[in-house]
Amino acid sequence: MRVVFMGTPDFSVPVLDALVGAGHEIACVYCQPPRPAGRGKKPRPTPVHARAEALGLPVRHPTSLKDAQAQAEFADLKADVAVVVAYGLLLPRPVLDAPKHGCLNIHASLLPRWRGAAPIHRAIMAGDAETGICIMQMEAGLDTGPVLLREATAIGAEETTGDLHDRLAQMGARLICDALDSLDSLTPQPQPEKGVTYAAKIDKSEARIDWTRPAAEIDRQIRGLSPFPGAWCDMAGERIKLLRCRLAQGQGAPGQILQGLTVACGEGAVEITELQRQGKRPMPAGDFLRGVQSLPERLD
Repeated sequence: MRVVFMGTPDFSVPVLDALVGAGHEIACVYCQPPRPAGRGKKPRPTPVHARAEALGLPVRHPTSLKDAQAQAEFADLKADVAVVVAYGLLLPRPVLDAPKHGCLNIHASLLPRWRGAAPIHRAIMAGDAETGICIMQMEAGLDTGPVLLREATAIGAEETTGDLHDRLAQMGARLICDALDSLDSLTPQPQPEKGVTYAAKIDKSEARIDWTRPAAEIDRQIRGLSPFPGAWCDMAGERIKLLRCRLAQGQGAPGQILQGLTVACGEGAVEITELQRQGKRPMPAGDFLRGVQSLPERLD
């Protein structure tokens, strides 16, 4: 099929690779414009931009698709379908209607649960037992369109957003290829009105750990915010990011370090298994413990 691909971050790259590998003709790749990054604040292409150029594909990165010229240029591609995954711009009606089969979105949740910007983070932070991928026919509303294909997967007890992100990216790549192979025979299923939740963008204010909360909630906070923005606490005046953990046995005053890096919570305890000091790389808890002379009595 003749495909317009629309995506921006790392999550989108396996999908582009899968479409190319499946033999689809990529008419054009749309992504967000390069943004200043690094110490020199030089414009850096997005992951999809870089991958598309490596594959020799044409790339466009408009700041908006609302003007008539951008819409006409999109329509002139005469695509059979547009595949959209974490693109980052709203698609106006003329863009949604331009491809022969419309625009298909790869969404990382089991719709209608977790519509919106951060479905992977929110699923872990809410303690969901499972999540998945939906291939959705796009319409004007936010993730409201009918679903063509869906596949569920269990969320592991120690899985982080980073882990789940990588698994779902591969699942989405496989599922969109399946959808395109059988597009004419798929029946769009309207989303039920019951069970709608919204995955609001993660705010950095959510990242500080409150050790008075139950261990189960802190465990989900740490895993759900890893690797970015990273849940954090104060250790003897130094901000420490906590990146991996597991529920543990033990009790004590909230924030008290019980043994190793097992920390008491309002109810129960969590064992920190990976962390990151300021200006340092992430490290296993064992390496951290071998590198410090002593630990404070508590984390704040």
